[in-house]
Amino acid sequence: MASSDVLIAGAGPTGLVLALWLTKLGVKVRIIDKTAEPGTTSRAVAVQARTLELYRQLDLADAVVAGGHQVLAGNFWVKGVRKATISLSALGAGVTPYPFLQIFAQDEHERLLIARLEALGVTVERRTELISFVEQADVITARLRGSDGSEQNCEARYLAGCDGARSKVRETIGTGFPGGTYPQIFYVADIEGTGPAQNGELHVDLDEADFLAIFPLAGAGHARLIGAVRGVNAETLTFADVSDRAINHMKLTVGKVNWFSTYHVHHRVTQHFRKRRVFLAGDAAHIHSPVGGQGMNTGIGDAINLAWKLAAVLKGRAPDALLDSYEAERIGFARRLVATTDRAFTFVSGEGQLANFVRTRIAPVVIPTAFHFEAVRRFAFRTVSQTMLNYRGGPLSQGAAGRVHGGDRLPWADVGGSDNFAPLVSLDWQIHVYGSASRELTAWCTQRNLPLHIFPWRDDYERTGLARDALYLLRPDTYVALADTSGAVSALGRYIADRGIQLS
Repeated sequence: MASSDVLIAGAGPTGLVLALWLTKLGVKVRIIDKTAEPGTTSRAVAVQARTLELYRQLDLADAVVAGGHQVLAGNFWVKGVRKATISLSALGAGVTPYPFLQIFAQDEHERLLIARLEALGVTVERRTELISFVEQADVITARLRGSDGSEQNCEARYLAGCDGARSKVRETIGTGFPGGTYPQIFYVADIEGTGPAQNGELHVDLDEADFLAIFPLAGAGHARLIGAVRGVNAETLTFADVSDRAINHMKLTVGKVNWFSTYHVHHRVTQHFRKRRVFLAGDAAHIHSPVGGQGMNTGIGDAINLAWKLAAVLKGRAPDALLDSYEAERIGFARRLVATTDRAFTFVSGEGQLANFVRTRIAPVVIPTAFHFEAVRRFAFRTVSQTMLNYRGGPLSQGAAGRVHGGDRLPWADVGGSDNFAPLVSLDWQIHVYGSASRELTAWCTQRNLPLHIFPWRDDYERTGLARDALYLLRPDTYVALADTSGAVSALGRYIADRGIQLS
């Protein structure tokens, strides 16, 4: 009987990232997928700045940026005229090393993750389906069906359901999937074409209640159309049925259609992300409209949040209770995200004269005007890029120093050529001090072999929200666990004692 520390069901981006992080942390994984091969087509294209920041930890960010396309601006169209343009690079300047929207198609994304995983000696087991599983004492026993129809048992300490919206894992543990289904039929088309909307930027048509956006892809003239239409049959809808709108409204000349697909979209969040030794992540835990390009990135965030916690527990560096924080931190974000994307999609797809008036007359004026204000620009970028995501109030978050609270993403600061994100590649706990660290703290870290990074104070750090001489304890996923203005060792001692965590 094959055994592993963690069995991962589902080899989409969420499952692959979970497998990759766990493997790098020394955890034995087994990852299965019932499909015969990785996807050759995909719906997800957006890789947000926060995902790229986390990808720096495994040297993935540069490959994603090099293999895709940076979107530096977004445009809104009404009645065949480009009414507003918003610079995305200006929105994120000073916030992140990646002040743009990165386009990197999911199929290419998966191939990159698979290659990195195989380089570490882990191969996705294709045509392998999870039939059932039971939990006994400290082990999960799963029944798998292979490509030849034969069945075998597999034992694992934990099971991660990354198996999509129709998750077998979620169905088995019975956590439910409350929510609803949008009445529209969504479609996606990869095309080659020309026109003013083929300038490498994002374009959204506000004319009608049927949503339409054009995302640039890598390669001259390549683009992805994502839209939604009402009152049609998904089985019979063709590109010819929807192409006139893009052609007429955004002056797009389509030379070739490389792929066209239709699908229904739901807005749902499961009631629990954990049930004893079983976890849900990605689409198995939450699904929502594609507005904002958040879905794949949220699944990847789930995977990274879960990975370091599983590794800590499996290595005896933390109690099982640490795993409860996975649901506590991720379910609240998933619920807010579903509500936010639902409101955004309702705005761009609302029917009626009033909705049409607001969308086509008011929005093109109000949105550019609002973006003249830095606070609005920063808020919009931080929200979409997920750099504003925090775990304040969570079980692992404590204290505040400057404007930074326990649970916040560490603010990025590139000061005098010193990038404070550079040490985060360690995939482990560490302490940052901006200014001077006490001798006591230095000795405490040395005795415990805990990395202490001291950044000579500059006023630029204060502008990012960091406090001088304060102590920032960073989790392996680069969020601030403890922020303490005194920089005292006693605060650290209380933090780890209360949670039973070994930092090194």
